[in-house]
Order: sequence, then structure tokens, then C-alpha cells
Amino acid sequence: LSTNAGGVQVLRYGNARDLVLGLEVVLPDGRVLEGLKALRKDNAGYDLKQLFLGSEGTLGIITAAVLRLFPRPLETATAFCALPGGEAATALLARLRRAASDGVTAFEYLNRACLDLVAEHIEGARDPFSEAHGHYVLIELSRARAGQGLRGLFETALADAMQAGEVLDAVIAESGRQADDLWRLRETIPEAQKRRGGSIKHDVSVPVSKIPEFLDQASAATEKTLPDDLIIAFGHIGDGNIHFNMSPGPQADKADKTDKADKDDAGAFAGRAGEITPRIHDIAMGLGGSFSAEHGIGVLKKPELEKYKSPVELDLMRLIKGTLDPKGIMNPGKVVPGSD
Repeated sequence: LSTNAGGVQVLRYGNARDLVLGLEVVLPDGRVLEGLKALRKDNAGYDLKQLFLGSEGTLGIITAAVLRLFPRPLETATAFCALPGGEAATALLARLRRAASDGVTAFEYLNRACLDLVAEHIEGARDPFSEAHGHYVLIELSRARAGQGLRGLFETALADAMQAGEVLDAVIAESGRQADDLWRLRETIPEAQKRRGGSIKHDVSVPVSKIPEFLDQASAATEKTLPDDLIIAFGHIGDGNIHFNMSPGPQADKADKTDKADKDDAGAFAGRAGEITPRIHDIAMGLGGSFSAEHGIGVLKKPELEKYKSPVELDLMRLIKGTLDPKGIMNPGKVVPGSD
């Protein structure tokens, strides 16, 4: 809750912030904010719980929460689709939302390099298609009641998308095991990237309509700056959150390397982040996005916060921090520039 965590089903259920009805928080001076209410509506003054959600422990310690619950879906359908490009992804998302409304539980994007990386480093992972494509999405539809024709709706929507040129190929899971295998292709990308070696990571968001433009601009910038390395782009395209990462390219495949050499190479690659990260963040911000979609600020992103936030926003953040935690004892040195 203190990081406002997201996940692959944010599209349907929202971030942590959207799921909290009430909080209990221990304040820096030892007092306890008793706010464990289960109300959907409460406009009696400021919504104080919002101060602590996403504040990364810099204002207080969350000790209890009242959360919204949803009926467990009784019917789900999962598909893995190959697409011609980023514009097709946003068009397909809009099509599925028209067909299934809030039944679109997840809509995850990954580029070809992600699939290659997983196939190389994750045992048992394989490409669902016989032909390689440049862009993919993993989609999950769900409904709280069974027997609502979800599979038929899915098939019809994907067939229409194929006719419109939005989908090149698709596979719909026939069982829970097949669905798990498809999800594994998406969920093991971070593990595969770690096994590849060093990495440069960006957690950005842009308006959904700007995703194709971001992918084009960020890819062009990376190919110019790090031409020999891999672009590992994936994420929760349904809410505009893209993890635009880099991994070492083919030149990193050297025989007979020691563990120390591997670690040295990984560190050297990660150390090149300064060559590309400012450009990626500038592109996201220029498209009306954010340089920190869901991973927070901590220490590493404090300079970016100071760079991109307005003086008014920074002043208000410092004022809130100084008022609630005048001694600076809550997660000191994190998030707020000038608070340490």
C-alpha cells in the first residue's frame, strides 16, 4: 500500500490506491490515525488515507487496512496474440473493451525480444506460433458468472480484429494449464532478463493513446544510443504502463567467462544507464506521461522528481513531509528532495 503497487490486473481492479477503503496508520509522533472505515463515500473533510498510499513510508507506517473485494471470476478466457505493431495493440484493446466492457481483466504487451529471452533462459517456455512476429499481447477476459458465452465472444472479437488487420495470429488457451503456460511467457520476463546479465530498466507510463508513439520514439533513441543491445519492452498496456528495458545483445555471448567476469560485465552494462535513461524519461514526460509509473521514487529517482515536478508540487511535498515528520525519522532520505 505504501508503494501503491500495481500488477497485471490493474486494468480491471486498479492500483492499490483504488482498492483501499480505510487505513490505520502510526504517525511519526507515535499517535495512531484510526481510519478503518468500510465506506465507499466519505467526504467529511480531507481524505487523509490518500497521503499515506504511495508515500513509501515517508509519512507514517500503515498497520491495518480495509480493502474492497470483488467476486471471484467463475469464467475466464486467455489468449496470446501476434500483432503488426503498437497501434494495433491499442486498437485491439479498444475493440475488446467495446465487446466485453470491464470483462477485460488483463492486457499485457511484450515485444519479440522478450519472447526470445524467455525461450532462451526459462526452461519449458516456447513460442506459441510457428512464425516469429514483432509484437504480442497476452489477454485475459473474465466474468463473475459462468455460462455467459465468454469464449464465443472472445473468438468473435479476435476474428473481427484479424479481418481489420489488428491481429496476425492468435491462440486461445484450451485449459488452465495452457493459460498458465501463456502467462509464464509474460511473468518470467524479469527472471529471464536477470539471467541474461546486466539490465537497464525504465518504469514509465503514458496515455494509452500515446503508447505506439512512445514505443517508436523510445526504440529509435535506444537503437541510436545502444545499437548493439536488446530492447526488452513489456507491460500493462491497458493502463499505459510500459517497462522499457535493455539487456546485453549478442556481443555478450562469450564462452568460458568466469562468474566474476559475468558480474563485471553486468555491472558495466547497468552503468551505462546514464546514456539512455534521461532520453527515455524525457520522451515519456513529453507525451504527457510519468517517469515512475508503479515502482516509486526511493533514492534513485529523487533527481528525476526534482527535474520533472513543478516548484509548487515540490514545495507542497516538502510542506507535507515537514508537517507530519518534522524530525525526518520516517524512511529518511527517500522520495522528497531536500528532506534529508
